Amino acid sequence: MATGFLRVHGHQVVGEDNKPIILRGAGLGGWMNMENFITGYPGHESQHRAAMLKALGQEKYDFFFDKFLTYFFMESDANFFASKGLNCLRVPFNYRHLEDDMNPRVLKVEGFKHLDRVIELCAKEGIYTILDLHAAPGSQNPDWHSDNVTNHASFWDYKDHQDRVVWLWEQIAAHYKDNPWVAGYNPLNEPCDSEHWRLPNFYARIEKAVRKIDEKHILWLDGNTFAMEWEYFEEPLPNCVYSLHDYTMMGFPKGETFTGTEEQKTKLEQQFLRKAQYMHKHKSPVYNGEWGPVYANPSVDKDHEAINQARYNVLAEQLRIYDKYKIHWSIWLYKDIGVQGMIHTDPNSKYMRTIASFLLRKRALQVDAWGRYPSEESEAVVNPLVEWIDKVAPNSKDQYPTPWATERQITRLINQLWVATCLQDDFANLFKDMSLEELDECAKSFAFENCLQREGLNKAMEEHAK
Repeated sequence: MATGFLRVHGHQVVGEDNKPIILRGAGLGGWMNMENFITGYPGHESQHRAAMLKALGQEKYDFFFDKFLTYFFMESDANFFASKGLNCLRVPFNYRHLEDDMNPRVLKVEGFKHLDRVIELCAKEGIYTILDLHAAPGSQNPDWHSDNVTNHASFWDYKDHQDRVVWLWEQIAAHYKDNPWVAGYNPLNEPCDSEHWRLPNFYARIEKAVRKIDEKHILWLDGNTFAMEWEYFEEPLPNCVYSLHDYTMMGFPKGETFTGTEEQKTKLEQQFLRKAQYMHKHKSPVYNGEWGPVYANPSVDKDHEAINQARYNVLAEQLRIYDKYKIHWSIWLYKDIGVQGMIHTDPNSKYMRTIASFLLRKRALQVDAWGRYPSEESEAVVNPLVEWIDKVAPNSKDQYPTPWATERQITRLINQLWVATCLQDDFANLFKDMSLEELDECAKSFAFENCLQREGLNKAMEEHAK
């Protein structure tokens, strides 16, 4: 096993002994950057937290979320992760843990509490961590996972947002510059710069700023438009790894079913190679920072066994491709409520019993973008509106980010922004009258010993980890 600080050497990542190392693991999504489909609430993290604060009051709110962050990743999680041969945990976080919009550029030192704890737990098991700014001031993309409640990525329009992110990474670099088990910094998750040229310019700026403080750590740089394209990117920056995200619609409810045809296999490989073209051209390392299917729910989907077997099969084919090209990867994701994670909460746990009926309501209303299922109730309203918009404004389907087309844009605006916002209090009120003991039991539903393992996924991960 490589030890010491990692660095880029040609097309490889090496340790201080100059031996190559390939990082393979998962993302800790839903933890310090919460996401609706991962833990069950509607809409966006900042809205969810505000609604929970209103419902619980400050004391219970602080208690619940500290317990949630603690139970979500503990020593038993690190033990399990390492037992699968995995050596890298990508750690997404929301800037609000470290800075306040109403008190900008003042570091919230307590925000490092859980980051430090998880990095140390991973280090004891020989697991590197990549720190990933998933939600930046102003939001670097228009989606829920950047905690964007506006549908517009304002990060690119206001220099002050960009200045704050540079400042924040300077604070993080100062905090972790001497920690060799931090594999590096992922400055922006899935940026969406509609003008394209501003992203590489920002990377050049932040690379210089971080290097003044921390010369050793790798920067892991996502491509534009959800880490899928590289327009205006020129020569790679020094000691940087460029990151693509390689989801396939064959792993999602509304995509075609993977049956293992040669045509489908070729399609998967070509999709990967198109996204990795920049890295291959410059003979630099390739990191797939996110990928992976979502899985059917046994309590809701009649054909869940057949569906999930097809998802495991497409997973295996993607892993075969990644082995062929010897790339680094972090699957999305480690833990959730049963949609995509390596492990997930037990349907019989207190948290899941509390939100069970609400999850069915969310599914019918299509308020989660991720793993969205067909819904006659929602589509009966949205589809005629989409048809009308395409008729009166034909360029709607071409609006950035393409190729989303009108339906996805409108569903996001109506269902995933507006309707989800209106459901915040309904979800929070499910916990309103709980005692501290009951809130602790809910949070503890996410503890490793209370979770279930997705065996098909974990078996495939273990087989390809090395």
